[in-house]
Amino acid sequence: MSVRQKIVTVAATLTLAGGLSTVGPPLAGAATAQCAPHCVQIFSATLGTVANPRFVETVFLGIPAAGVPTGLQRVSSKHPAGDFIVPRAGLVSDFYATGSVSAAVNHHYGNLRAVQIEYAPGGEASGLCAGLATTAYEDEGLSLQPCSTPGTTVFIIDTADSPATAPTYFPIVSGSTTDFAHPFAMTIDPELACLPFLPITVRHLIGNPRHVPENQLWGANVLN
Repeated sequence: MSVRQKIVTVAATLTLAGGLSTVGPPLAGAATAQCAPHCVQIFSATLGTVANPRFVETVFLGIPAAGVPTGLQRVSSKHPAGDFIVPRAGLVSDFYATGSVSAAVNHHYGNLRAVQIEYAPGGEASGLCAGLATTAYEDEGLSLQPCSTPGTTVFIIDTADSPATAPTYFPIVSGSTTDFAHPFAMTIDPELACLPFLPITVRHLIGNPRHVPENQLWGANVLN
C-alpha cells in the first residue's frame, strides 16, 4: 500500500468513527503546500470551528526534537510548525494488542478510536509524535516524543465522555491515563489565549459526560 493510500485509509477510518472530519480541498492557509494534501489539524472548540479552526496544534518554533512543547498557534501555510499527519489510527483495543496502551486503558476504552499525531514538517515524517514525557499527571504539558513510546503518544477520541457534542467536538484523552472517572484530557487555559503560543496540557476531565467545558473539547480536520 502506498503512503497516499495509507493516509486516505486513515482519514476514512477516522471519519467513519466520528472522530476526525475529512474536508475537501485544503483550507487556505491551513498547512504548508508539501503537507496540505495529507495533514491533520487539531483545534480547540474554544477558539475555532471545523470551517475555521483559527488556531491549531503546532510545534514550538518548529523544532523537530524530543521534548519540544506543542501548543496552539494560528494556522499558517508558510511555517511547517503546524504540519502533522496521522501515522496510525484504530480502536484502542488495536493499540493494546501491540502493547501501546495498558490493559486498564483497554478495559475502559477498548471500543473507542485512538490515534497518534506525528510531526511532519514540509510533509516529511519526523518519527516524533505529540505526546507526554511521562505517564499523564495534572497540568503536564504536551511535547514531541518518539512515536515508538507506548501510552504517552497515543490519544483517545473520547466521544463517550461528551456524547452531546460528538462527533464534531470531543475530549482527547491521553492513552497513559490512570484515572478513568475523570481521565487526563487535553486542555487549554482560555485566559492565556492572548499568548503567541498557547500551551496544551492534560488535566482531569470535568463535567463528563454531560457538561464538559469547551476548553476540554477538540475538533480535527484531515486535509485531503
